[in-house]
Amino acid sequence: MPENCCHPVGAHKRLRIPDTYVSSLMLDRALDAIERRVGPIDRQHDIPYLAGYSLDGRRIYIDRHLPPSFDYLGRKILVDRYLLLHEEVEKTLIDQLHLHYQHAHQIATRAEEAAVRADGVSWRAYDRFMQQYVKTMGDERLSNVPSDLDLKPYRDEHDYDWMRRMQDAAALPEHDAHADLGLRRRLEKALSTRAAKAEANKAAKAAAATARHQKN
Repeated sequence: MPENCCHPVGAHKRLRIPDTYVSSLMLDRALDAIERRVGPIDRQHDIPYLAGYSLDGRRIYIDRHLPPSFDYLGRKILVDRYLLLHEEVEKTLIDQLHLHYQHAHQIATRAEEAAVRADGVSWRAYDRFMQQYVKTMGDERLSNVPSDLDLKPYRDEHDYDWMRRMQDAAALPEHDAHADLGLRRRLEKALSTRAAKAEANKAAKAAAATARHQKN
């Protein structure tokens, strides 16, 4: 049991107030229930948005460079459970209710924030810790992308730059992603859309204009 958890014993002891009320203890129990129903978290891959999920939703990915904990007011705060909650809520809303990623992400972020605050942790401190490890476009640490990573968040965000980065990584024989034919094919399909091509042409024209300006 994580030491930042608020109920070390009595996981199913009845609350003194109705469980329909807002309760930090009940929320923490809900996180425990989700953890018990999800398989092992995968921390062996590179994930551009820090965390993600497999196509079938049975595996949660957390970026391998993100530390599993941070220090807050003398406490060691384990972060995987919060990310797990976010990704499970988001994936369920997308798959079951067919929400757009942006809508599901907003709801999942609110759930994540509530869980962090329920454990007596500042959301600002938690978010500040997370932002340190979000990969940027210039980051070279993108050599091991999981073959079954769900690309819907990147497609819905029209994040073609990141998908091209993943595609470039998968094309290099020395990268682990090179053998992931499924991922390479899905990236190729996502980047073959009219919107992706239009965005690429716009970026190419902007780069050419910049080059001409610098030359002159």
